[in-house]
Amino acid sequence: MKRLKLHDIRTAYLEFFKSKGHLVLPSFSLVPKGDKSLLLIGAGMAPMKKYFTGELTPPSKRVTTCQKCIRTGDIENVGKTDRHATFFEMLGNFSFGDYFKNEAIEWAYEFLTKVLEINPKDIWVSVYFEDDEAFNIWHNKIGIPEEKIVRLGKEDNFWELEVGPSGPCSEIYIDRGEDYGCGSPDCKPGCECDRFIEVWNLVFTQFDKDENKVYNPLDHPNIDTGMGLERLATILQGTDNIFEIDAIKEIIYLITKKAGYKYTSDSKLDVSVRVITDHIRAITFMISDNIRPSNEGRGYVLRRLIRRASRHGRLLGIKGGFLSELSEFVIDSWGQDYYSDLKDNKETIMKVIKAEEEKFLETLESGMEILDSYINSMKNNNEKILSGEIAFKLYDTYGFPVDLTEEILNEKNMSIDMEAFKSNMEEQRQRAREARHDNTDSGWSNLSDEKIYENLESEFVGYEYNKSKSNIIFITKDDKEVENLSEGHRGIVVLDKTPFYGESGGQVGDTGIIYSDDFKLRVLDTKKIHNDLIIHIVDVEEGTARKTAVNAEIDAARRNNIRKNHSVTHLLHKALKEVLGDHVNQAGSEVLDKSMRFDFTHYEAIKDEDLEKIERIVNEKISESLKVKTEIKPLKEAYESGAIGLFEEKYGEKVRIVSMGDYSTELCGGTHVNNTSEIQMFKILSENGISSGVRRIEAITGPVVYDYLNNLEKTRNQSAALLKSSKEEIVNKIEHLTKSLKNYEKEINLLKLQTAKDEISKIINKVRSINSINYVTYKFNGVDLDTLRNLADLVRNKLDSVVVVFATENDGKLNFVCAVSKDLVSKGINAGKIVKGIAKIAGGGGGGRPDMATAGGKDLSKVDEALSGIENLLN
Repeated sequence: MKRLKLHDIRTAYLEFFKSKGHLVLPSFSLVPKGDKSLLLIGAGMAPMKKYFTGELTPPSKRVTTCQKCIRTGDIENVGKTDRHATFFEMLGNFSFGDYFKNEAIEWAYEFLTKVLEINPKDIWVSVYFEDDEAFNIWHNKIGIPEEKIVRLGKEDNFWELEVGPSGPCSEIYIDRGEDYGCGSPDCKPGCECDRFIEVWNLVFTQFDKDENKVYNPLDHPNIDTGMGLERLATILQGTDNIFEIDAIKEIIYLITKKAGYKYTSDSKLDVSVRVITDHIRAITFMISDNIRPSNEGRGYVLRRLIRRASRHGRLLGIKGGFLSELSEFVIDSWGQDYYSDLKDNKETIMKVIKAEEEKFLETLESGMEILDSYINSMKNNNEKILSGEIAFKLYDTYGFPVDLTEEILNEKNMSIDMEAFKSNMEEQRQRAREARHDNTDSGWSNLSDEKIYENLESEFVGYEYNKSKSNIIFITKDDKEVENLSEGHRGIVVLDKTPFYGESGGQVGDTGIIYSDDFKLRVLDTKKIHNDLIIHIVDVEEGTARKTAVNAEIDAARRNNIRKNHSVTHLLHKALKEVLGDHVNQAGSEVLDKSMRFDFTHYEAIKDEDLEKIERIVNEKISESLKVKTEIKPLKEAYESGAIGLFEEKYGEKVRIVSMGDYSTELCGGTHVNNTSEIQMFKILSENGISSGVRRIEAITGPVVYDYLNNLEKTRNQSAALLKSSKEEIVNKIEHLTKSLKNYEKEINLLKLQTAKDEISKIINKVRSINSINYVTYKFNGVDLDTLRNLADLVRNKLDSVVVVFATENDGKLNFVCAVSKDLVSKGINAGKIVKGIAKIAGGGGGGRPDMATAGGKDLSKVDEALSGIENLLN
């Protein structure tokens, strides 16, 4: 057989099927499109499911791909064995109602024997036990001996869903020889040993299974095949496992070189090498497909893989971050042709990995120290289960992931009380829910029983109108239906049609009035609940409300400001993508009348010049007076038109598309301006991170910007008056004053130092001894930390062999310094440990070098007690 390299095998496969009339498609994204059942793509046919069902028309009846795949169901075993992997590539050729079994079998055999030159004698196959057609093709047409064709049952050789396309399979195996076998004379495909390796699965989709479990023959049957690229490479390269094939072996070389470790010299450390080797490919490809580390969904899978790989690097002795450097090799190796997007996204991939790993290493350092202390305590007490309360504290207080805690404990044959951990998590969620409820100032029902609103419908007319003639059809008070609502009372009313927008999609609910001839309701807020029902939270200002005809009128001025802020989020979203990259996606928003905030995926703080550019672009689009157009289209058409879809699972079959000229097109149910010029002006107030990989911009529009600029001008005038300068000279004047203040501070500190030096003779006379170690302590007032260091150094030099511990109270802060003479350092006396122990007494902490270290304290009343603690530390 040919000894082809991994990347050459991929090329050979795709070129072969291209020669057979197949359209070579690039790998689909790891993020499923329009398939809510999948978190990540884990099979070659998964992205093409709708081609098989007929929901979508394929670009060609014959297609071939090499699909990147991720499966995390067995992540704990990755690295522990030679077989398990999270990332792999699946070669596949597909027929959508074109060719069938004859061609699929003939071409598979041709590729293996003619292109790859695998010995026909080493090929075995399995077929579904009832599939005589496939058996006959293999035996009569291809010439596979009858004894090398194994008939297997439904569990092994039949592919099906609960309902829909299904059919028998035929699997191709390579016989690796008796050396890999179990020795049984009956050894053949289906045996648990390593002799027969399945390389290719041919699925003959010839039935449509209905809800009654009846298999109805398809008029145009399909072909779906899948062959693991890495597994095929192990066959051709004669390796025992995927970690020994050429491209993957090079990753191992880089890891071991970085760690200074020889692979296969320690079975436990080999696990770490394999974990990193596998995970780095998954990490690199996931980020390239716009997945970002987060605490849920596929983002959490990515975060977990990065953390797991980083920790195993630490176990190998690798100091600091290293994954982005390793990712660069993956990008350069896999990104040559077929995965060229890796090279396009190289800078982003490496930056995201670097930022996430650096953050995790900080958490890991502190978390590991705490976890190790608990593990040691468990060992001393012969305990095997870590309490759920402690695991939760590690997670909640120190940010240490529970799955990592669990993995570390498993390595030591220990475990977590997961039920108790989950119970603590639920209690935390409940506290959060209660806090949110307690913090609301609306004073209305929390809708704890939404069932009372079942079967009610309301029509929203607020896109076109600010007021409407409506009917009150339902009234509640304290979660109970009532017929009337009296003056001075608060409750909820439902209208048959309403211009009031119910809070959703980040846009705040409308306020306004609902009135008739004999009552008036003040609408405090508007909400949207199940089935898009709109409810109005009201105070009765006059009369007694009842089910009757009413006038409904929103606060139009407030709504207009909300429209401006909502429309500008679309312009901002597009501008962020333009300046920062396509990886930017909306992660949440809040649209109010006075301001807006926009959360988005990005891995680092935005540079000032980029933030200015983003703001300028948005204002340019406002000044271009772009027409804002809304359309209702089928979801499929919306995606095909290039509309940006957010939170896809919330969309129905038909969606509302909001377009702003040719610049921005998004799916959105909110209210918007008619023309971008109505927004008037846009000003960014702040940009900051709110969680790992998610940033937030807060901004204002319209008249609020005018007020903001006016206030800035007033502040500027006041500042100029106080500084006795012109407005243009404010910055220069402040710089001059700052420089003068620094000079004065230096003079004051020199005076303090001189005053403190005058006390040196007193300090030297206070030297005491314990266990033949000289030490001296002293408390200063108003001395800064730098001066304290200088004084400690001065006393240490004067006394030659001594431990010096000083404290200072300065501007309400407490600091400690410890200096140790060189001769005592050589005897094991450590300034860092001493100052840390002293600071702990005063509720603080710190550390540093063995000869000089500093720490901070919190409890000023315990300064004397802390300084006295040196005797116990030297004892």
